Amino acid sequence: MESGGRPSLGQFILLGTSSVVTAVLYSLYRQKAQVAQELKGAKRIHLGEDLKSILSEAPGKCVPYAVIEGAVRSVKETLNSQFVENCKGVIQRLTLQEHKMVWNRTTRLWNDCSKIIHQRTNVVPFDLVPHEDGMDVAVRVLKPLDSLDLGLETVYEKFHPSVQSFTDVIGHYISGEQPKGVQETEEMLKVGAALTGVGELVLDSSSIRLQPPKQGMQYYLSSQDFDSLLQRQESSVRLWKVLTLAFGFATCATLFFILRKQYVQRRERLRLQQMEEAFREHEAQLLSRANPEDRESLKNACVMCLSNFRSCVFLECGHVCSCAECYHALPEPKRCPICRQAITRVIPLYNS
Repeated sequence: MESGGRPSLGQFILLGTSSVVTAVLYSLYRQKAQVAQELKGAKRIHLGEDLKSILSEAPGKCVPYAVIEGAVRSVKETLNSQFVENCKGVIQRLTLQEHKMVWNRTTRLWNDCSKIIHQRTNVVPFDLVPHEDGMDVAVRVLKPLDSLDLGLETVYEKFHPSVQSFTDVIGHYISGEQPKGVQETEEMLKVGAALTGVGELVLDSSSIRLQPPKQGMQYYLSSQDFDSLLQRQESSVRLWKVLTLAFGFATCATLFFILRKQYVQRRERLRLQQMEEAFREHEAQLLSRANPEDRESLKNACVMCLSNFRSCVFLECGHVCSCAECYHALPEPKRCPICRQAITRVIPLYNS
C-alpha cells in the first residue's frame, strides 16, 4: 500500500490477474457443465430390430442427440496394419514424432521437447452393428474424424534412437538442441471393437446414419461405454469447478486485503488529523496565555514535549518538529509524528 492510501501497482496487477483467471476458468467451467448436461440428456437408443420404427415415429425421422452402442463393421474393404499381422481396422493413424532435448536459456536446464513431423490418417466407411449375431440392422457412421473422443487403440509403437557421432554431439550441444530419436506409432479402430456413438441419428430412406449433431453439441465416438464417458465428463466439470472456486476465493481475499488496507490507512489519517488539530488548539491556547517574550520560544518548541527546542530534521519528509530526546523515545519503526512517513535519517539541527 502506498503512503497516499492507494493500492500499489503490484496489488492492482495481482487483483487484475486473479480476476481474469477466475473469469476464464468460470467460462470453461460453464462450457464443460453445458457439455455434460447435454450428454446427460442424450436419448439412449438400443441398437436392435426396432430401431427403424423408433426413428420413423420421431419428428423428422431424426433424434437430434442420441446414444448408440455397437460393434465396428467395415462396409467393404478394411485397412491392414503395416506392422501387426491379422490386424484389420476401419481407421488407421500413422504418426512419426521427434523427441529432443532443448536448452532453456531462462532456467538454464535441458527440457524434453517433442514434435509431430508426420501424421497420416486413413479411413474407410464403417457401420455400427449389434453385439448379438443374427440382427439385420446397421448404423452408418459419418465423419468419424470430427468426433472429440475417437477411440483408437495403439497397435504398434517403437522408438528409434538417433545415432550421433562425436562431432554431431558437440554441434548439437552448441546449438542448444540434442535429438533423442523418432517414435513411430500406429493406432487403429479395429473391426469388431466396441464403440459408443453420441450424435444425431437420422433415418434416410432405408439406411440409418450417425452424424455430427447440430446446435453446437459435441460429437463422440468413444471406446468407453456411455456411463464411463458421462462419468469422465462430470469429473472434468468438478475439476474446473474446484479451480474456479479456488481462484475466485483468491480474488476475493486479494480484494478484501486491499480494501482493509485502505480502511486502516484512512482511519490512521483521520486519527493523525485529529491529533494535529488538537495540538494546534493546545498550542494556540498556550500562545494566548504566554507572555510576549515566551511566544517565540513556544513556536519553536518540540511538538511532543512542548518544552525543548526542535533540534532534529527528519528525512526523507524534511519535517523539523522534534527534539533529540523525543526522537529517541519514538517507538520502532520510527515515524515522523507529523506525516507518519518512515524516518530513514536524522540530521541534527543547531541554532546559533
